Amino acid sequence: MKTEQSAFAKRLLAALGAAGIEASPALLEKLVPKYGGEAVTSQAVSGWLTGKHLPKQANMQALAHIVGVPPHELQFGTSAHKGVREANLAWPDHVRGHDRLAFEAFLALPEGRRKLVRELIAVLGTPIPKRPA
Repeated sequence: MKTEQSAFAKRLLAALGAAGIEASPALLEKLVPKYGGEAVTSQAVSGWLTGKHLPKQANMQALAHIVGVPPHELQFGTSAHKGVREANLAWPDHVRGHDRLAFEAFLALPEGRRKLVRELIAVLGTPIPKRPA
């Protein structure tokens, strides 16, 4: 196994774990095209997760978007030097992977459906009154 591919696989697995996303080839096969990547097979994704192969750049970008890290960090790791770095303002740390993906799916809905989802959340967020004993 080549060092670069192996190191990438470790970073990808760690980023998936940190985002609360299962390291499943079948799941990533579905998510990658939804986030701007090219269609891939679960075998290709398995190669990324096991360190046999590196994804193409479009798929690297999609994976980075899915796990919420900068693409260069996912591909190359974090730099040891301290320098000017743009803050990652996309999502707060407490918003985990599946929630972030759900929010992004919500934002992709047409306005009428977003309104419906907001109303549903409002109803679900209303406390249920207790019954008299």
